[in-house]
Amino acid sequence: METSRRTVLTAAAAAGIAAASAGAGTAHATAGRRPTKELFGKLADGTKVHRWSLANGGTRMKVLSYGGIVQSLELPDRRGRFTNVSLGYDTLEEYAAGTTFFGALIGRYGNRIARGRFTLDGRTHQLSVNDGENSLHGGAKGFNTRVWDVEPFTDASGVGVVLRHVSADGDMGYPGTLRVKVTYTLTAHGDWRIDYAATTDKATVVNLTNHTYYNLAGEGSGGIYNHELTLKAGRFTPTDAGLIPTGALARVAGTPFDFRRAKTVGEDIRVAHPQLVTAKGYDHNWVLDKGITDRPEHFATLRDPGSGRTMKIATTEPGVQFYSGNFLDGTLTGPSGRTYRQGDGLCLETQHFPDSPNQPSFPSTVLRPGETYRSSTVHSFSAR
Repeated sequence: METSRRTVLTAAAAAGIAAASAGAGTAHATAGRRPTKELFGKLADGTKVHRWSLANGGTRMKVLSYGGIVQSLELPDRRGRFTNVSLGYDTLEEYAAGTTFFGALIGRYGNRIARGRFTLDGRTHQLSVNDGENSLHGGAKGFNTRVWDVEPFTDASGVGVVLRHVSADGDMGYPGTLRVKVTYTLTAHGDWRIDYAATTDKATVVNLTNHTYYNLAGEGSGGIYNHELTLKAGRFTPTDAGLIPTGALARVAGTPFDFRRAKTVGEDIRVAHPQLVTAKGYDHNWVLDKGITDRPEHFATLRDPGSGRTMKIATTEPGVQFYSGNFLDGTLTGPSGRTYRQGDGLCLETQHFPDSPNQPSFPSTVLRPGETYRSSTVHSFSAR
């Protein structure tokens, strides 16, 4: 199982839209340009946070050095009109105070670890607990709260930024000094590719992901229950009351969790299924039919019928956490000036399974000295 974390990934991005972007509001042909940098704000301790603007192949993106956050992702609709399709905030203060992980890089461990505790090589490690009795997304000060070193690039692969962070031995209770490198690339086709890599000097566990909330109709436009979703996954991992996997791999057939054929997110979300009642909607890990792969393979398609925008996702990972924005409660306001309510955005977080360190039957997330953790996810966009 552990050897799966060392796979060298060489895949090209999946095909996306070929039109490039320029001007305000519509798509025009242009080459990708070097990322630009501006000061976004300062943290309470005076640390500067910068924002990087990327554009290539008809996709525009703004990335913060704080948390590696994707602050905006702009895509054209079927008429070529651009809008931001990711949820977020206008100010650094809101990101620093927030608990929703809008657009952020997640680590050291994406998703939940039961009781914030795991045993590795006979030693038990107690982690930061920040979700009831459990540890969520790396603990109280996960990678989403760190200021990353950022290096822009423009090369044959596209336009992007390389984000680096060193997590010290014992950080949030995790063993080993973890050196992390994450690359965001916008390709000439407008695909957004994420490549993750990490090394350690002690045995540890790692599960990195990105927590962007999508609304393909546009940020602040309302709910995503009319979005059509397809997931190539015949099983999912049911959870207990704390949203920790029970260890079972349940079949989706005959349940609201069956997205093997396209259906709207809202079609079954109100069904009185015990798992939906517990999570107040979808907040579960789907077991992808493809399993762990050397190259990113397509597993998800999300489409907004109104705008025509479609996002296809390919990954090397064996799972995806589909979260339907169940805990957005109207107390947060986005850049549009509109509040976010339940179901106003959804997440598709590629990952190894939640609580894998405590579930021997799940694919391993252990990383050892001399190995390199690698994972890749590609988002491809179109509109028709």
